[in-house]
Amino acid sequence: MAKDPQPENGRGAGGASRGGSGSSRSGGVPGKGAGGRSTSSRATGPQGKGRTRPPANVVTQQKPWGLIAAAVAVAVFAAAVLTYAVLQVNESNANRVTSIDQLADLRSYEYAAGQEHVTTDVDYTESPPVGGPHDGEWADCTGTVYDVDIRHENAVHSLEHGATWITYDPEAISDADLSTLEELVDGRSGLMLSPYAGLGSTISLQSWNHQLSVDSAADERVEQYVDFMTFNSEIEGAYPEIGASCENPLFITDPIVEGDPSRGTDAMVTDAPTTTEPAAEETSTP
Repeated sequence: MAKDPQPENGRGAGGASRGGSGSSRSGGVPGKGAGGRSTSSRATGPQGKGRTRPPANVVTQQKPWGLIAAAVAVAVFAAAVLTYAVLQVNESNANRVTSIDQLADLRSYEYAAGQEHVTTDVDYTESPPVGGPHDGEWADCTGTVYDVDIRHENAVHSLEHGATWITYDPEAISDADLSTLEELVDGRSGLMLSPYAGLGSTISLQSWNHQLSVDSAADERVEQYVDFMTFNSEIEGAYPEIGASCENPLFITDPIVEGDPSRGTDAMVTDAPTTTEPAAEETSTP
């Protein structure tokens, strides 16, 4: 008698095992969903199209306020310095003398060129003298400060070379005024300073054919006279020996004092009179 057929091992009715197996295939493959489509990390962008990109970093530029402030500060400082400099120049020019007539109380004389060179003492009309016969050796006038009353005949020769000779009464001048004069003269070419006994005023300034007396070194005319008169060959009655030297090292180290004799031919520097024209015998004041 025949036996009923038995289902084979692992197979259920209608292939359930296969279905189970198939179900396992469809759901057990990583990264795939139904129908075998990928479910990987490739995400879709907006509206399911293409890839998404990370958002761009937007950098906002900041204005360099520190540099701007520094530049403004520098500009303001420069403008202030320039303004100050202009004001100083204008103030200086306001006090500058451009004509001999602007020097109040200036006395002028008429000593001609070609004054005689002598080794003897000269009895000058003016005190201090402003021209006339003089020693063949000139006193050093390279901004020289003397502490002795230098021999007048040598000083007049320096005036002939264009120098300004500042003298002061040692009995009348204050320490402050003397210090001011020393600072003004020291090392400035064309100037010399010395005490002068019995001056008659506190301070007196001399150049060839010109003279000015003041009571104080703070008088603005002191610097005006020095600036305008020293080596000025264009004024009326200007010094005769234009371009002559002011240097005499021997006179610095060994100045001849008023009342001492001339060095004569022993002098290191001498020159001849500028011309042979007769010299003025007298002086005149305006």
